[in-house]
Amino acid sequence: MPYARGKYAKAISDRSGMEFPYKEMVKEWNGSFVHKSEYEAKHPQIRRRHHQSDAVALANPRPLKSSPTDVNLDPALFASFDTDSQSVPDSADEQNKRRQMNMKVGEVTVSIS
Repeated sequence: MPYARGKYAKAISDRSGMEFPYKEMVKEWNGSFVHKSEYEAKHPQIRRRHHQSDAVALANPRPLKSSPTDVNLDPALFASFDTDSQSVPDSADEQNKRRQMNMKVGEVTVSIS
């Protein structure tokens, strides 16, 4: 269907509500029909930028090969450090006390003058 040329037609601006010649009207990016003196181009910050996300996963991952671990569970290590008593204590507190080792590493001398 052919449209009229709009040689003498008038149009009302969506922005100001004023009447302008139809041939001088333009359509904005948001769909508003405005006069060319009122036209505002789309602001560059409104454009949607496509950001590529950071690579998180590897392309061809291989699982870490686990090797068997040896754990030494010798009961002599848990009984006592003393060679005289190799018996297992009755209470857990007594057993924990035997697991502690007290050592003297060095001496510190403090002098105040």
